[in-house]
Amino acid sequence: MKEKKAKILFISQEILPYLPESEVSKISRFLPQGIQEKGREIRTFMPRYGCVNERRNQLHEVIRLSGMNLIINDMDHPLIIKVASIQSARMQVYFIDNEDYFQRKSTLTDENGETFDDNDERAIFFSKGVIETVKKLRWSPDLIHCHGWFTAFAPLMIKKAYADDPLFAHSKVVFSVYNDGFSKPLNENARKKVLMEGISKKDVEILREPTYENLLKLAVNFSDGVILGSPTVNGEVLEHINTAKKPLLPYQDSENYIDIYDEFYNQILNGNSNVSKKK
Repeated sequence: MKEKKAKILFISQEILPYLPESEVSKISRFLPQGIQEKGREIRTFMPRYGCVNERRNQLHEVIRLSGMNLIINDMDHPLIIKVASIQSARMQVYFIDNEDYFQRKSTLTDENGETFDDNDERAIFFSKGVIETVKKLRWSPDLIHCHGWFTAFAPLMIKKAYADDPLFAHSKVVFSVYNDGFSKPLNENARKKVLMEGISKKDVEILREPTYENLLKLAVNFSDGVILGSPTVNGEVLEHINTAKKPLLPYQDSENYIDIYDEFYNQILNGNSNVSKKK
C-alpha cells in the first residue's frame, strides 16, 4: 500500500531524553518511534539548546550538512547540524545549532522565567534550518508534523516560501497545539523578520501583534490539520481552529494515540488540502 511508505518529518521544540519530560518532549520521543514501527520513514529535528549535554547524549556534528548561512534580520547566521541516536528506538534525532541562538544554558526562557527577547529570530532560524537541512538530505516529506509554538513558523514557510520546491510541493502539514503559552509578545518586528521570497506582508498580517495566540493562529492558517496535544489549550486558539474549519484531532490519552495519529495522517494525506499555497 502506498501510504505505508509515506515519509513523515517531525519538527519539535523538545524531545526526551535530551530535555526533561513534558507533554511535548514525551510525545516527540515516542510518536516518531511508533510511526516508524508502522513502516513509515521518519526524520526528527529539535533545537540544540545549550542545556543539551552533548557528551552524555553522544551528539556529533554532521559536517556534510553544516556550514550553510541563513539570513535572519539581515544578518548571516551559520547553521550547524548535529545528530544523535536513541538506540532503543533505532531512531536518529537531528539538532539545529547556532552559536548566537542556542548556546545559552536554558531553552526558551531565562532563569527568571522570562522569554528571551530574540525568541522570534530563534524560532525563524530553527524552522528555516530544518527545511534547508531536509533539502540537503534530498528527502521529500509527505507529511510534516510540528510540535509546540517554537515550530509555528514552519507551516508558513513550507506553504509559501518553499511551495515551488519539488521536495515540499506536495507536503501536507499537521500542527500540534499544546498548553505551552508565553505571556510577553515576541519582538514587535517578528512579522518583518519572517518575510522572505514567497511570503507576503498579507500572509503575516496577523503578527501585527505577535502574541502567543496570534502566532499559533498563523501556524493553524497554513496547516492542513491540527491536533490538540494537551487536554486543555488556549481558548482563543481553539476558537480560531474551529472557525478555520481545519481537520481537527481532539486530545488523545497515552493509551493508543499512535494508532489514532497514524489514521489522522492518512486522512490528511488522502484528503484535499484547503491551505492556499503560494499564488
